[in-house]
Amino acid sequence: MFGYLVRRVLAAVPVMGVVALFVFLLLRLTPGDPAAILAGDNATPERLERIRTSLGLNEPLYVQFFTWIDRLLHGDLGVSLISNVPVMKMISSRIEPTISIALSTIVLSILIAVPLGVIAAWKRGTWIDRFVMGLSVIGFSVPVFVIGYVLIQVFAIDLHWLPVQGFRSLSKGFGPFLERLVLPTLALSFIYVALIARMTRAAMLDVLDEDYVRTARAKGITESGVLLRHALRNAAVPVITVIGTGFALLISGVVVTESVFNLPGIGRLTVDAVLARDYPVIQAMILLTSGIYVAINLLIDLAYTLLDPRIRY
Repeated sequence: MFGYLVRRVLAAVPVMGVVALFVFLLLRLTPGDPAAILAGDNATPERLERIRTSLGLNEPLYVQFFTWIDRLLHGDLGVSLISNVPVMKMISSRIEPTISIALSTIVLSILIAVPLGVIAAWKRGTWIDRFVMGLSVIGFSVPVFVIGYVLIQVFAIDLHWLPVQGFRSLSKGFGPFLERLVLPTLALSFIYVALIARMTRAAMLDVLDEDYVRTARAKGITESGVLLRHALRNAAVPVITVIGTGFALLISGVVVTESVFNLPGIGRLTVDAVLARDYPVIQAMILLTSGIYVAINLLIDLAYTLLDPRIRY
């Protein structure tokens, strides 16, 4: 187990190294003067020189790279060219809404989708199966922003049950934090419930016809025990993969939801940085997103070893 963990961690190191190299070269190898690209079309010579000095663009390329890596290892992601605020500070102030939405969405999706997928596989070919798959098709088909606006209209404007927009930090109270998290979570959960439910159903159908399932039933084990202890555990590997990948996508892809509900998350920060050509922020967001993907893939690999001991060997 420990050796497997060490191998997976060591395999992630060169991946992040390649990503770091790509992010570094993204700016340096862009046609034209990188300082002019960062400063914009109307930059003064003084601003251009200041940017070149701050980025070390007058140094050889390899010196720039190792200097940049050294800053990264010390937690220095640079300074925003627009707001002149350290990028790390900007990300730390924006990450709570995104993490909160991602966690609440993935938890709600698992609680709803996994039981739906198990029941649909158990009752395959019946109206229950068709109903669950019909809901999955609707979840895949309707855009998130449409669901968001419908939820706002019904629960915020018509019923006045929940606030329309905004975010309250957990430090300001659990009640205000939760009530502003409900609508974004519901809107974003539709597609992930559909995705996880379909994957759970497909994986369960593969194992329900296996010999060991029939043997478990022949031994007199209850149907719930067969479904949960025998079938679901052996079908969980592809389901875990979808859940982990979905969580990574949630962290990096909640731009639409944050825009609809006016949430100050890292999705909005990325969009603003792209529109303003704030390259230090863009570079930091690429690194952050890549690191999240690598970390979640590592956790998925570790979950495999718990679900299927054969993988350890």
